[in-house]
Amino acid sequence: MAFNQELEAVTQAFSGHGVDEKSLVTLLGKWDPLERESFRKKTPHLFSEDHERHFQRWDDQYVRLLKHEFVRFKNAVVLWSMHPWERDARLVKEALKKGPNAYGVLIEVSCTRSSEELLGARKAYHSLFDHSIEEDVASHIHGIERKLLVALLSAYRYEGTKVKDDTAKSEAKILSNAIKNAHKKPINEDDEVIRILATRSKLHLQAVYKHYKEISGKNLDEDLDDLRFKEAVQCLCTPQTYFSKVLNAALRIDVDKNTKKSLTRVVVTRADIDMKDIKAEYHNLYGVSLPQKVEEVARGSYKDFLLNLIVRGG
Repeated sequence: MAFNQELEAVTQAFSGHGVDEKSLVTLLGKWDPLERESFRKKTPHLFSEDHERHFQRWDDQYVRLLKHEFVRFKNAVVLWSMHPWERDARLVKEALKKGPNAYGVLIEVSCTRSSEELLGARKAYHSLFDHSIEEDVASHIHGIERKLLVALLSAYRYEGTKVKDDTAKSEAKILSNAIKNAHKKPINEDDEVIRILATRSKLHLQAVYKHYKEISGKNLDEDLDDLRFKEAVQCLCTPQTYFSKVLNAALRIDVDKNTKKSLTRVVVTRADIDMKDIKAEYHNLYGVSLPQKVEEVARGSYKDFLLNLIVRGG
């Protein structure tokens, strides 16, 4: 391989999600000082030239980013190896530490797990942190989101097959009226809306979702302006669409490190649950297969590990 080709390969190894360890070992590891200097001079997005002192220095921000890329594989393996209860408990704790931008993870955990899985996460949280999820959410979150998040994370939903269609239709009308009158009473302060979303079974809510569209002509989540309520409805009623959108956002090259982390979280947590359905919806929405997109964007052992999890999901 010519040096210019090697240079391109090493540059690519540093680009994307994760790093291509094999290229770094086999190519970068054998370069002599002049070749490494040439690499530094030809990658100004990685190195800047100190003209006064005559040397090239790493860009500090990029080094910080690389630290995250090098540990992506390790984090995925650790998360995959955890008991699902511990995994969800730690995801909740991390989201609370990060603040409002991460509260979507609280919605995701509370609305896409079964009743037993969510109860298990609450038990694991007790074991790990000597607090309950509910009390930590209530004490850490002081904004308008608190009432909804506490209610969702406290839920233990009915999971049988019985749905009262008349009740679902009636509650669709309640939601429609609440949205129309949101200028008088914000959705996040409406106890009836929170009751419906936090206590009804997922099958019931899917029936509500269907009746809402019949009433308003639009999907319920499309009419909701509040981000957390929108995410809750998507997670409860159309989870495969929700996860596909999260994955698509995470697979962009130009996103922040927290958005990138969603790729690991979703693949690891859904691999044994509904990955087959997520892959079908992803292809339907974006016209490309999820494995193909991961192949394009991810690198090295991290990429290989993700692809194995995606394939095992059916």
